Amino acid sequence: MDGQRKDVLVTTAVEELVRERRVWGGWLPPQLPHKHAPFDEKWRAFRALVNTREALPASQAFLAAQDELLQGLIAEAGITRVSEIEPAPLDGRLSLWQGDITTLAADAIVNAANSGMTGCWQPLHGCIDNAIHTFAGVQLRLECAQLMEAQGHEEPTAHAKVTRAYNLPAQRVIHTVGPIAGGRPSDRHRDELARCYTACLDAAAGEGLGSIAFCCISTGVFGFPRDEAAHIAVRTVRAWLGAHPSTCLRVIFNVFLDEDAAIYRRLLSA
Repeated sequence: MDGQRKDVLVTTAVEELVRERRVWGGWLPPQLPHKHAPFDEKWRAFRALVNTREALPASQAFLAAQDELLQGLIAEAGITRVSEIEPAPLDGRLSLWQGDITTLAADAIVNAANSGMTGCWQPLHGCIDNAIHTFAGVQLRLECAQLMEAQGHEEPTAHAKVTRAYNLPAQRVIHTVGPIAGGRPSDRHRDELARCYTACLDAAAGEGLGSIAFCCISTGVFGFPRDEAAHIAVRTVRAWLGAHPSTCLRVIFNVFLDEDAAIYRRLLSA
């Protein structure tokens, strides 16, 4: 996507988001980018506005601009397909992949959600929940809100919900709420983290999917120690695959940080 087209799309999307906010009320950035501002400044305004946008239907004009913009940015970043990722030495059904999960064309990617299940509402926050909702588009928050309204209560820890992926290259997003360990996991936290993995695997199998990419559940702001979480993840996934010998499910452990990559590389080559 050329720079001029990106600028037209982000300008249109920001203008529509500001128009909505002035009709409905709500948060606006203290300073909005001017018409001739650089793309990065307009993109930050776009992202902050969608991060704080209520779960409401959007206009067709906004969706057209948003969808073309997000799909173009993801393609520009480079999409990775599961077939391009090498199997792990330990188990050919497992793989390690370091990169941005929003560019991974797996059948399902796992989102480390919060109990509200409608994404991260903090503008420009660096969590995976924020990234997935941003690049999927505002349609994802609306679908999640509808699921929560039908459910009538917050999402419990260690369950899984499946939604569409919208502008992401994945087919589905599987949302799970991990335990809040605060750096000191208890046996209950360990059990809940393991059940997050089995719930997501059960959901993927139930949808007839062929691949699933896990993020490092609960190791961010929820404070589960990274090394212990990785051991639980690998052990639980291998046990689930062993209990389902007929499944053809391919499992990718997606990491972003070098620290996590080193941990999983060691575990998957043992």
